[in-house]
Amino acid sequence: MLEEKNDNLQEADGKLGIDISDSTQDDTIEAAKQPETVTETTLSNPENEVEETAEIEESDHQSALDAITNSNAEEGEDETLKERHDIPMKDYDTFSLDALVDELKKLVNTDKTMSVKDHIEEIKKSFLLQYNHLIEEKREEFNASKEDPNEEFEYHSPLKSKFDEYYNVFREKRNAHFKHLQTNLKSNLENRLAIVEELKELINPQANIKDTLKHFNDLRERWKNAGAIPKDKYNHVWNNYHFHVENFYDYLHLDREARDLDFKHNLEQKQKIIARVEELVNEADVSKAFRELQDLHRLWKEDIGPVSKEHRDSIWNTFSELTKKIHDKREVLFESQRANEQQNLETKKDIISKIEVLGTEKVNSHSQWLVQIQKVEALRNEFFAAGKVPSEVNEETWASFKSAVRNFNAFKNSFYKDIKKDQNDNLNKKMALVAKAKELQESTDFGSTTPIMKQIQEEWKQIGHVPKKYSDKIWKEFKDACNHYFDKLKEHKSEENADEVAAFDNKKAYLDILRAYQLTGDHKTDLDAIKQHIEIWKSYGKVPFSRRHIEGKFNKILDALFEKLSLSKKESEMMRFSNRIDSLSDSNDTRKLDNEKIFIMRKIEEVQNEIFQLENNIQFFTNTKNAKKENSIVTEVRKNIAIHKESLDVWKDKLKQLRNLNQPE
Repeated sequence: MLEEKNDNLQEADGKLGIDISDSTQDDTIEAAKQPETVTETTLSNPENEVEETAEIEESDHQSALDAITNSNAEEGEDETLKERHDIPMKDYDTFSLDALVDELKKLVNTDKTMSVKDHIEEIKKSFLLQYNHLIEEKREEFNASKEDPNEEFEYHSPLKSKFDEYYNVFREKRNAHFKHLQTNLKSNLENRLAIVEELKELINPQANIKDTLKHFNDLRERWKNAGAIPKDKYNHVWNNYHFHVENFYDYLHLDREARDLDFKHNLEQKQKIIARVEELVNEADVSKAFRELQDLHRLWKEDIGPVSKEHRDSIWNTFSELTKKIHDKREVLFESQRANEQQNLETKKDIISKIEVLGTEKVNSHSQWLVQIQKVEALRNEFFAAGKVPSEVNEETWASFKSAVRNFNAFKNSFYKDIKKDQNDNLNKKMALVAKAKELQESTDFGSTTPIMKQIQEEWKQIGHVPKKYSDKIWKEFKDACNHYFDKLKEHKSEENADEVAAFDNKKAYLDILRAYQLTGDHKTDLDAIKQHIEIWKSYGKVPFSRRHIEGKFNKILDALFEKLSLSKKESEMMRFSNRIDSLSDSNDTRKLDNEKIFIMRKIEEVQNEIFQLENNIQFFTNTKNAKKENSIVTEVRKNIAIHKESLDVWKDKLKQLRNLNQPE
């Protein structure tokens, strides 16, 4: 049965072992039969101040030793854990979701699964914190925008799928490793316990000492190769093993020379360890020094045997003191890290405060809200990049951050709920334009349809935002209908192009004929001839848009012919106007025709106002006492009125002619 002993590395040197006299063989055997327990000495004055100081120092030493012991126990159970020190533990809280997935993928592909276990768990914690926060934001956005109360929230992230895939690979490798490890640990433990039992049986006065020594050396070799055992049994089993090894060495006074040589060798090895630890005390990389110290403790305890009793206390105390120095430097490093964590906490508190302020600033436009959202997103990124905070306030800080962001989103959503009705109205307007575009997309009446299609495109631009879930769909439908129509228009123009070039060539040749034409002097004959020229010109059809200048040349020749005719001013003006309007009508340029109509209507209004003003002036002059003296002025005004009325008739005839163009035949 295993003896219950304190898990203390001091026992590896037998400091608390049984004091066995070297006087006689019988004394040694008797000592070996004593109960294998440790006797605690109680000091007479527990309230003594010196004793309290000593207890504090002993406690400090023990915490330093425990830090080493616990790490070695864990790595003693699974040797692959030693390699975790070679992989730097990064501040994964500052990583983005993409970077965390990339880091996970890289670590999962390492051969030593348990060497990256702590790193992967830290990555998992950081990833889930950020991802859950993202999910909460998406859910709030969904709840704010959904129209169907029965619609369920769904969000699928390819990034989360990758993370789960890589983490499942790690979990499968870890489970396989644990299964294999547990089987070996149990077998190794049973093997080591059996070795301890055999050690107990070595103390036998009737046995041949050489055979006993050979058996002892075999047991030590078997012990070295016995493999890892469960960490909760580590110190207990090792301490009992050393207890019985020391017990056996004390029994070996019969072969004092062999024992002393072994003691001397062990002392030299432990002195070398102490010399190395003295160097490590001055090592700048404290973490590196502590890891090597951990290995030296393992070597001290597991590979090197006991030393003679006269050196046991002193050499252990020296080793323990040096261990405490490195441990204290490590604690200073931890304090520095804790100070950094405290600074990170203050930074995160400041970020949370800023988000809380943004959650109360009222803005009244979408563009302003976009600025607010960008500010919160920037603060959110700063929060995740700020680094770790003290573990005892980590959850509290995270909860405050989530609450601040949630309140901001609620405040933002209240604004967008108010404009949701406007977006639905815009949706109805755009859907009406979609229906209209689809209705016209197959039209071949390009002259009348093209302006309408252009108009509804302009109307689309003027309509505001629609709900996001419909935006892409209705835009695609509208764009497809418009593109379909204008593609047909383009094909149609390509077909007409050859005819337009031929028309230009004909009109260019006809200009030479028209320039050579001479009036006969007979008014009717000349007027009919000019009209005939106009009809021939129109019969050639439209010319390419880039060559429309030829129409201007034709009109100049007509103007010159009209001036030579003995036509009334009104008749001449109307003929010129009729020719120009026919040209605009043939070009299907409804925009120019509409502009011409607006221009004429304004001129009619101006002339009417001018006539009204002149008639008022006549009234003024005729009502004055000296009206007879001013008859010449009145006469001049009446002439102006007559001229304006004649002009008004021309403008009205022009407007009538324009309106007749739009009348169905």
